[in-house]
Amino acid sequence: MKSVRLRLLFLALAPLVILMPLLLLLGMTRWNADYDKVLIANVESDLRIAEQYLARLMAGTGNDLRAVTDSVEFSQVMAGDEAARRGYFREKRDALGLDFLYYLPRADAGPHAARWPVIAAAMAGEPETQIDIFPPELLEGLQAGLAARARVPLIATEAAVPTTREVEDRGMVVHAASPVMLAGREGVLVGGILLNRNLQFIDTINALVYLNAVTGGDRQGTATLFLEDVRVSTNVRLFEDVRALGTRVSAAVRGAVLDEGRTWLDRAFVVNDWYVSAYMPITDSFGARVGMLYVGFLEAPFAAAKRAAYVWMMAAFAAVLLLSVPIFLWLAKGIFAPLERMTQTMRDVGRGNLSARNGDVGARDEIGQVAGHLDDLLDQVQDRDRRLRAWNEELNTRVDQRTAELRAANAKLEETFQQLVMSEKLAS
Repeated sequence: MKSVRLRLLFLALAPLVILMPLLLLLGMTRWNADYDKVLIANVESDLRIAEQYLARLMAGTGNDLRAVTDSVEFSQVMAGDEAARRGYFREKRDALGLDFLYYLPRADAGPHAARWPVIAAAMAGEPETQIDIFPPELLEGLQAGLAARARVPLIATEAAVPTTREVEDRGMVVHAASPVMLAGREGVLVGGILLNRNLQFIDTINALVYLNAVTGGDRQGTATLFLEDVRVSTNVRLFEDVRALGTRVSAAVRGAVLDEGRTWLDRAFVVNDWYVSAYMPITDSFGARVGMLYVGFLEAPFAAAKRAAYVWMMAAFAAVLLLSVPIFLWLAKGIFAPLERMTQTMRDVGRGNLSARNGDVGARDEIGQVAGHLDDLLDQVQDRDRRLRAWNEELNTRVDQRTAELRAANAKLEETFQQLVMSEKLAS
C-alpha cells in the first residue's frame, strides 16, 4: 500500500512540484526573450528617428544652398563687387545656420573637385550633400576658430581599442555643394555644418526621441555622434553637466559597426553604465565608414522592472503551490484512505476476525462501491461460516448419539453372549 500511496502522491504533486516549475521556467525564458526583443525594437525605432533627422539636416543644407543659387538676390550679388559678396555670404551663413559658405569659380574648382566628390558632382551640374571629414588646416582656412571648435581631447576609456593618439582634431562636416550657372559666373557654391561639439544637433535628436511624450515615455535616453570611435558630440555625461566628449566606444561595438559595417542593436556599456543601444555606421562621400550615430536608453530601470516581474511570478507560483498542495493531497487521500481501510479489513479477516468491515469509507465513487461490495462478500462469508459451524455441531451430536447406541448394542450383545456360555456350561 505504501507504493500505491507514493504513486498517488507522486501523481497528485508531480504537476505542481515538477511540471509547473518547468513550465514557469520556460515561460519566463520566453517572456525574457520577448521583453528583450521589444527593447531592441524600441531602440531600433529610436535610431531610425535619429537617422531621419540627420538625413533631414543634410537634405535641408543642400536645399538651402540650391535656394540661394536659384535666387535673384544671389545673381545680383554675384554681379556686384567682392566686398558685397563677402557680406552677403556672411549674412546667409548666419541666417542658414551654416559654419562656412563660399563660392568657387569654375576656373579655381579643379583641385577641390579632385579632392571632394561633393564638389565634383556640383561641377557636373548635380547638387550634392554628404558627410565628409575635414583636416584641421582646412577647417581653419574655411572659418577662423572652426579648427579649435572641432578639437576634442581624448579621454582614456575602458574596453576601447588601445591608441596612442591624445586628441581628435579632424572635423565631421555636413558638406554640401550646389552648381552656379550664372553667365560669366559659373562655379560652385559650397557650404556646410561642423558636427563636432554641435550640441544643438545632438540635443535635438535626444529631444525628438527621448523627451517626446509619445516616443520617449519614461526612458532615460542619450544620443551621440562619433568620428570613428570618438564621441565628438554627445549628451552622455561623465558626471553632472560634463559631457563625455573625447571618450571612445568599446572595441566590440567598433568592430561590428566600423569594421564590419553592421548596425549594432544590443546592450552596450556606455561610459559608466549599461544601455540598450543602437549604433549605425556613417559613410562619407567616398563610401568609407568614418563614424557612427548612436542612440540608447538606460537599461537599469528595465532590468529592475524585469526583476520585479520575476519576483512577482515566483511569488504567485509559490502562492498557487501553497494553496493547491493541500487540495491535491486531500483529493489523493480520498483515494488511498479507503484502499488502506480495505487492506486493514482484509488483514483483520485473515487473522480470524470475520466481523471486521470497511463501513462507510466516505466515498460515493467506484472505490466506495468496491468497499461496499467487499463488505457484502464478507457478510456472505461470515454467514456461511456460521452455517458451517452449526452443521458441524449437529454432525458431532449425531455422531455422539450413534456412538452411544452402538456401545449399548455391543453391551447387550456381550451380555447375551455371556448368558449363552453359561447356559452351555449348565447343560453339559
